[in-house]
Amino acid sequence: MYLIQNAQIWSPEPLGIADILVAGGRVAAMGPNLDVRVPGLRSVDLQGAVLTPGLIDQHVHVAGAGGKRGFSSLTGEISMDEFMAVGSTTVVGLLGTDGATRSIEALYAKVQGLNEQGMSAYMFTGYYGMDPKHVTGSIQGDMVFIQPVLGCKIAISDIRSSFPTATDLMRRVREVVVGGMVSGKKGILHFHLGGAASQMDVLFEMLDHFEAPIQHLSPTHVARTESLFTQAIEFALRGGSIDITTGASKYTDPHLAALRALEAG
Repeated sequence: MYLIQNAQIWSPEPLGIADILVAGGRVAAMGPNLDVRVPGLRSVDLQGAVLTPGLIDQHVHVAGAGGKRGFSSLTGEISMDEFMAVGSTTVVGLLGTDGATRSIEALYAKVQGLNEQGMSAYMFTGYYGMDPKHVTGSIQGDMVFIQPVLGCKIAISDIRSSFPTATDLMRRVREVVVGGMVSGKKGILHFHLGGAASQMDVLFEMLDHFEAPIQHLSPTHVARTESLFTQAIEFALRGGSIDITTGASKYTDPHLAALRALEAG
């Protein structure tokens, strides 16, 4: 049991200086000058330091990725310490370009290892291509029988993608939606967006011609170029969610892209 004292709390709105009692891994009480007297209590005085909820990141190559420039460009796993250093407490792991040296099974093992260490870790099945990368043989099966699987990843508008058609993608939407119904999960089809001129065209085709449920579609790397981000804002204004990459694949600083999206409504 921990008593965190004199924290400047943002949740995400500012709540001022207060104390937080953590018991059993959960927030048990919050307020100014908490008077707690129990055996074994550990107190930490933050002396006005900022305390926020943990960050949620829906696109993390927890088991490594890379490989675009040969074997030496393959990246390693991300450690629990690295996540804690940047305040990430909930992550969704996924594969990237490489579906040969990387596997869904290895990703699952890494995700479960993070859960054992105290993270809230989940994953997407699939990878860039249309060829299957599953454990059970289907997206729906992975979602139903593998607890941390929330949906599927696929790439569009990228030379490394399989250039799926709107019909191809609607079949995947069907799997994540039904898989979500059976397993009690939302069901997400997560789209890697590359730099091809087609941008988000196939997503709008899915919305306009197939009535795709936009709440199940999740495009990422949307601020890769300014014109792509303009499309992404239109997608968001229609009720969708968009994911702005913080490290690479950006035409401007991520916070400026986020501000532009907020100003657009």
